[in-house]
Amino acid sequence: MGGVPLETLVVTPRLVLAPARRSDFADWARLRANSRAYLEPWEPLWPLDALSRRDWHRRLSAWTSAWKAGTAYVFLTRRASDNALVGGVSFTQVKPWPADSASLGYWQGAAFEGQGYMREAVDAACHWAFTQLGLWRIEAGIVPENARSRRVLEGTGFAEEGLAAGYLEIAGARRDHVLFGLVRPRPDR
Repeated sequence: MGGVPLETLVVTPRLVLAPARRSDFADWARLRANSRAYLEPWEPLWPLDALSRRDWHRRLSAWTSAWKAGTAYVFLTRRASDNALVGGVSFTQVKPWPADSASLGYWQGAAFEGQGYMREAVDAACHWAFTQLGLWRIEAGIVPENARSRRVLEGTGFAEEGLAAGYLEIAGARRDHVLFGLVRPRPDR
């Protein structure tokens, strides 16, 4: 699944999803800093140097290497009307045939909550993953009390598949996750 150009863009009526670039640092750090209290309950613990240029370069290097290897695809999401950074969408743990699957992750800044941007970004990113990467299945997990994230997944066609005990470490503790899956639409159905 490697060989996807780093110049890839996914465009919707309101958003542009593009791989992170060095020049995105200031917008990314500002949005994450302004949204820290909003994001921390749903994410792994932030490193001590979170939001530093060093942290950004470490992330960017890992994301770029994974993109080139075809094992992960990390997009930043910007509003098309004014180029404001809204959040991000990622496909990690990309597995080739016979699985043809990936794990979906996403986040958005607090100021953009409730405007439908994340649903639009997830829907477009999943369509891209099915059509451009040839994925068959996309999986996502959320902590049970994250009602907004549940609505994003259900609103984009994901089906609840079960509960995974101690699935990920979130906010410093091992947390159960509700698992969701989305299977590529089949033309014969």
